[in-house]
Amino acid sequence: MNLQTDKYPSRFLVIGLGNDQRGDDGAGLEIVRRLRQMHLPGVTLREAPADGAALLEMWQEADPVILVDAVRAEQAPGTVCRFEAHRRPLPEHVFMPLSTHAFGVAEAVELGRALGRLPAKLIVYGVTGKDFSPGAELSPEVRQGVEEVVSRVLQELE
Repeated sequence: MNLQTDKYPSRFLVIGLGNDQRGDDGAGLEIVRRLRQMHLPGVTLREAPADGAALLEMWQEADPVILVDAVRAEQAPGTVCRFEAHRRPLPEHVFMPLSTHAFGVAEAVELGRALGRLPAKLIVYGVTGKDFSPGAELSPEVRQGVEEVVSRVLQELE
């Protein structure tokens, strides 16, 4: 793929969330790693732990922003969902933190909205996970979802 430098705004940020020691929870990290291999000019790629508290600082002065993360949803594993978080709240039942004390993505987005610190455009992709067990690898279904999100993020960048 031949990408021209002027195709992408210089303040574009893609953040991959997750924990690659917990199976499918590493989906967001894997997406960012695949994008990093493409050497996308003008795009900043960051990896972050599953805790959403750091997001407010990470996306400061970036616009647009894409977040990618694994989700727990009722859809089949590997299903991809897309949300325009700058327009409406994220469904909390989909973006639940993996632990009861963690500050999740949905909470970070709403805190950013309340504080006036939400990017003007914030797109969130979720890949429905199957196995979040410690030490597990990405499931085959989630690997397919990762590939789909990589393609869709590239389309967003254009």
